[in-house]
Amino acid sequence: MAHDHDHAAREHDGHGHGGHSHGVSADADRGKLAIALGLIVGFMLFEVVVGAVVHSLALLSDAAHMLTDAGAIALSLVAIRLAARPARGAMTFGLKRTEILSAQFNGATLLILGLLIIYEGITRLINPPNVGGSAVLIVALVGIVVNLAASYTLSKANRQSMNLQGAFQHILTDLAAFIFTAVAGAVILATGFRRADGIASLVIAAIMLHAAYGLLKASGRVFLEAAPEGLDPDTIGQRMIAQPGVREVHDLHVWEVTSGFPALSAHVLAAEHDDCHEVAHALKRLLHEEFHIAHTTLQVEHEHAELLRIETPEQQERPISAPPSTQISRATESSRPRIPTRRER
Repeated sequence: MAHDHDHAAREHDGHGHGGHSHGVSADADRGKLAIALGLIVGFMLFEVVVGAVVHSLALLSDAAHMLTDAGAIALSLVAIRLAARPARGAMTFGLKRTEILSAQFNGATLLILGLLIIYEGITRLINPPNVGGSAVLIVALVGIVVNLAASYTLSKANRQSMNLQGAFQHILTDLAAFIFTAVAGAVILATGFRRADGIASLVIAAIMLHAAYGLLKASGRVFLEAAPEGLDPDTIGQRMIAQPGVREVHDLHVWEVTSGFPALSAHVLAAEHDDCHEVAHALKRLLHEEFHIAHTTLQVEHEHAELLRIETPEQQERPISAPPSTQISRATESSRPRIPTRRER
């Protein structure tokens, strides 16, 4: 009689999960975000007025970018509050993934604004307006100081969080934008070359598109449940199969619930006379110490267990011919290649 052993080996970190923190330090980071938000909103209003008076697209594009900065920071504050809520009801992980939604929104706004600024910048290269170089230079220099202060404030926050990183990227790209705007103002003052404003706008747009790509790619990986950056499922599977008592690893999945919260699930076949509990505990220690994965779900079974076999009509018509080590049938097959058993190697 075959013995089935299903052991869910689970460890959680972060909010009520064993003491490891995946999320942000909510109180400290809320304060830093609030300071940055006040700096950005105050200067944005000043910049809109000056940009409209002197007809500077570079200043107005900076102001538009700062508007997205303000929205990003405000959204980050909301995401921190939502992510801190405990899991309940259907939300078994709580609302931790709201920070990924925030990061994706930040990336999307950068993308849209970058494309709009490219269009307007090209228009101004063709028909350059009169731009007040001195006003552009003064405002840009003040903007550099403001954004340096906001960048320094957010640099001390927990930027492992994709939510905080999204807000920080907004501030950094705006800092770079002000630097190029100051250069454009200096060129206009020194040479009267009015197209410098449009050129600076195109450079700013390129920086925004680069930041947008990074945020959309990172948040998209989380939503598509790809393995976190730096964690290779094949390497993890090979290390698991190398552990004493492990005969086979299949249905191995590695994904990221939210920033800094990797998770893993797998089916493991243990040697016939080994203790499934000991095998599970050893694998959990390995995954935590070597790969920093503390949220694991392992189903451990003995290798001679007779499990349900589901066959298609085509499979039922042809005889089964397989080596003894691969004759164990499974109810589901992994989407990844099966890690070979020791006998097969």
